[in-house]
Amino acid sequence: MKRSFWVAAGVITVAVIAAIYYYKRDVKAEAPAFTTAEVSRGDVISTVEATGTLEAVTTVQVGSQVSGTISALHADFNSQVKKGQVVAELDSSLFQTQVEQARATVSRLQADFDRTKVQAADADLKLKRAHELFDRQLIPKTDLETAESTARSADAAVKGAEAEIVQAKASLNQAQVNLSHTIIKAPIDGVVIARNVDVGQTVASSLQAPTLFIIARDLTEMQVNASVDESDIGEIAPKQNVRFRVDAYPNETFTGKVKQVRLQPVVQQNVVSYVTVIDVPNRELKLKPGMTAAVRIETARADDVLKAPNAALRFTPASASTTPRPAQANGHGSKPGADKSPAVWVLVQDRPTRVPVQPGISDGRDTAILDGDLTPGAAVLTGTSATTAAAAPATSPLLPFARRGGGAGNRGGGR
Repeated sequence: MKRSFWVAAGVITVAVIAAIYYYKRDVKAEAPAFTTAEVSRGDVISTVEATGTLEAVTTVQVGSQVSGTISALHADFNSQVKKGQVVAELDSSLFQTQVEQARATVSRLQADFDRTKVQAADADLKLKRAHELFDRQLIPKTDLETAESTARSADAAVKGAEAEIVQAKASLNQAQVNLSHTIIKAPIDGVVIARNVDVGQTVASSLQAPTLFIIARDLTEMQVNASVDESDIGEIAPKQNVRFRVDAYPNETFTGKVKQVRLQPVVQQNVVSYVTVIDVPNRELKLKPGMTAAVRIETARADDVLKAPNAALRFTPASASTTPRPAQANGHGSKPGADKSPAVWVLVQDRPTRVPVQPGISDGRDTAILDGDLTPGAAVLTGTSATTAAAAPATSPLLPFARRGGGAGNRGGGR
């Protein structure tokens, strides 16, 4: 009877020990493993990203003020031109004819003017003689009045002829100006980036001047017109540093500075953006008008500061509600998990411990730490990763015939 009792007690004891063993093993297998990252020291740069197009700072469209046929071209794509240099000529025969006609009209009217002056002088002479005869009572008063009327008419004819000469000279000047416009000159020093006509092509300027050339003043100084989203435009200000890349040089970074934020909104598919003008040096002439630039505008910068990964500031352990909190300055502990102030978590004796910090600017990956009990190299928690313990033995190690790592074939020397 006693023997049976002790056998039963032994079996129960072994069962309890086995249950405790498996329970602890399962808890250990399911315990979370924290991922960490180091706090480091370095620069944190906050940026705004945008895309833009490279353009020359000053671009002039050269057109024609008169209609005609292109008779000669003296500039082509990429031609360097100086202000006043002839870049194209129109057929001037029609305009030359108009000038000659206007000159002939001026000559004819000049002759008419001379004739009216002679007539006016003759009328004045006759009027003077009429006065003398009337004073002697040799002619009636009606003859005197007739002479006076003739003299006034002659004077009016002189003035009319003079006005016609002025008008004819104005027409001559206009014809000469039109003739001069058949010689098209460069308005600025620069380089021709577009030529839109060929010899023999007719250009018409009835409503607006057709564009013959596009001349950029100086390609050693260019600008990027970047479209910045309305949510980011409040951070943009003149003189901010800019870095950008173009597809033509994927391994090279170019620099510039913000010059202007234009107030006119650009709305495309209900998306509002604002054009930000960026001055860009281009002394090596690598950048060309029309290139697409991927822009990073530096809005804030913190040099040589402590920085922690953004994931560390977002992470809160699942056990945070049960993690002891240090007492506040007033001597009373705070309610666990109630503090929403920025903090990171570190492991102290394998337990997550909250470290309050004062974050600064962020570059999207790291955040500057302005204040907090952290040092370079400190490991902060950034998340958890589920881990699985090594496969447990098929049976409890407390059982006398438990198999350990091998099958039955490994026992008994292969018998």
